Amino acid sequence: MPELQLASYAVGVSAHGRKIAEPAPPGRSEFQRDRDRIIHSGAFRRLEYKTQVFVNHEGDLFRTRLTHSIEVAQIARSIARRMALNEDLVEAISLAHDLGHTPFGHAGQEALNVCMKDHGGFEHNLQSLRVVDVLEERYAAFDGLNLCFETREGILKHCSMQHAAQLGEVGKRFINDKRPSLEAQVANLADEIAYNNHDVDDGLRSGLLTLDQLASVRLFAQHLNEVRIAYPALAERRVVHETVRRMINALVTDLITQTELNIRAHAPLVIDDVRSAPPIAAFSPEMHELNRELKAFLRTHLYRHYRVMRMTAKARRIIEDLFGIFMEDPRLLPPQFNPQTDSERPRAVADYIAGMTDRYAIREHRRIFAIEEI
Repeated sequence: MPELQLASYAVGVSAHGRKIAEPAPPGRSEFQRDRDRIIHSGAFRRLEYKTQVFVNHEGDLFRTRLTHSIEVAQIARSIARRMALNEDLVEAISLAHDLGHTPFGHAGQEALNVCMKDHGGFEHNLQSLRVVDVLEERYAAFDGLNLCFETREGILKHCSMQHAAQLGEVGKRFINDKRPSLEAQVANLADEIAYNNHDVDDGLRSGLLTLDQLASVRLFAQHLNEVRIAYPALAERRVVHETVRRMINALVTDLITQTELNIRAHAPLVIDDVRSAPPIAAFSPEMHELNRELKAFLRTHLYRHYRVMRMTAKARRIIEDLFGIFMEDPRLLPPQFNPQTDSERPRAVADYIAGMTDRYAIREHRRIFAIEEI
């Protein structure tokens, strides 16, 4: 099979290179090297034990940040291949986008952000960039993974102006109102497709959602009805898989169709044209509304379900307790996270907590606060 010819506006090579220059990798592209460094990082391995919605110990078949990242990469690569974009860059961004996520999913992030409100806040996209730029310690010549600019840019989906001003070249697009590469835009929307549909699957598997409830959501109901008509005797678990599969396919197909329409409308010739245009990768207005309806349903019926909220409350307590005790007495921190100065302490504590897995955070809390652990 001949190698796919990239579109003229796709990212062919890293125009901005790496912060620290390195010889070209033999037998691999620069973005393949980025992908490989991400996969071999400690932060990537820890994603296996970080929550998506359900805490890791609640069940072996629920999504984790690791399985979610792999699913995002699969969806994004499929879209990139169809649109003649750089698959290796899309894959690297997809696999790295959650490296900075805290334990306990969004509950952990919100709790840590509250703890850090007087110290610059906490945001997982910024933390993902910090992981690949600073915190990984694997290479002799540099801290972090020394990834290409385009990979780092794709990891940073959003950023405040205050933080953007501190990030150098990778933060300039927020200040100058520019867009990232089309590869980064595709990875961002593939993330949305993956987590919405797989949260539906996990919600049904857990029993927190029912098919009758989801039948009120137009996007789900359409495909559920098609499956039931085509396969009237199909077992419920397979009905769910088939429905979710069709929803993902519909979203991907719509995204490709609308993005191709936008490409024709804006007629980019090179990547700088993509950066100067409004967002090009997009769903159609009709699909955007259906997707918004699905997200609103999940927010109300899954993320705010009392069983999820109970774990959210526990997670918040664990994060707040750990942050407070480490700020009070940094001697309790492992040596590699012990800050040199008081001003460095909040970020060092946040780095330590954000890097924890769910079960490590639970054990660390027990070791410090439970009397029976003495």
